Amino acid sequence: MNAPFQDAQAKAPDRAPRLPLTVLIAAPRGFCAGVDRAIEIVERALEKYGAPVYVRHEIVHNRFVVDNLKAKGAIFVEELDDVPDDMPVVFSAHGVPKSVPAEARRRELTYVDATCPLVSKVHRQAERQVEAGRHIIFIGHKGHPEVIGTFGQVPEGQMTLVETVADVAELDFTPETPLAFLTQTTLSVDDTFKVVAALKERFPQIVGPKAEDICYATSNRQMAVKLVAPGSDLVLVIGAPNSSNSVRLVEVAERCGTTARLIQRGSDLRPEWLDGVGTVGLTAGASAPESLVREVVDRLGEWRDVEEHTLVTAEEKMVFKLPRQLTA
Repeated sequence: MNAPFQDAQAKAPDRAPRLPLTVLIAAPRGFCAGVDRAIEIVERALEKYGAPVYVRHEIVHNRFVVDNLKAKGAIFVEELDDVPDDMPVVFSAHGVPKSVPAEARRRELTYVDATCPLVSKVHRQAERQVEAGRHIIFIGHKGHPEVIGTFGQVPEGQMTLVETVADVAELDFTPETPLAFLTQTTLSVDDTFKVVAALKERFPQIVGPKAEDICYATSNRQMAVKLVAPGSDLVLVIGAPNSSNSVRLVEVAERCGTTARLIQRGSDLRPEWLDGVGTVGLTAGASAPESLVREVVDRLGEWRDVEEHTLVTAEEKMVFKLPRQLTA
């Protein structure tokens, strides 16, 4: 070995050791039964009818999922008017107003309804309450596809939207008005409890559903974040900005006193987010695949020595049947 090389090697600084990072992974997380079913519906429709298959609105709120289905031959459109005649179309998991399948039948389009069965249950409840002569107070987020779809199940004027306890205070129904309440399936469990309590206090005559409308997956994922967040310096939620259940997970973590960030995939991460962070909590909204969870963990592993721990709050075994037209 020559002398100059020896000198350079001797002067080379030691490589700084990588800091450890504990990653607390929430369970349950990611895909729910309704999302699994919706994606499989599009894939089976492509197999049965051939590409392209049109999908009205994003099948689920996740860009990664949508792009994968596009690559297989799905074409996503916002309205039924954008679907050519004689082409098959799938309706998204969020549900659609009654007018949409009615128009599809008028045009003699082949259509498959991928509405989550738990959303369909809310639709049936809305119909029954109106048939019983009750006006519906619907707790949900204005403009969300699920809200639009549910409002479209009953005649116009039969349902009123509220989002907050403050909205309840603005309602002007009398104590004699027959009322019922229903909720969007992807809301904050804690916020919804407060709004329901305000409704019952203001309108003692109001009738609610026999079982909670907020879906099991939304509730389970929020409960898992409540376990993970208090022991974390930062919580990462994988999901889309227009995914209601994912945004709710961020809010749940923040209410636990923990900084939380919504990301769509590993490439969204920034190393400076880990400054002063020893423990990261990690979860995924109901529309985010497990592959994105692994992608985020791998990305964190580029900067730190990661040690993973999974914290389980519930086991999910729910499976929803596919539409008969795709299984025959």
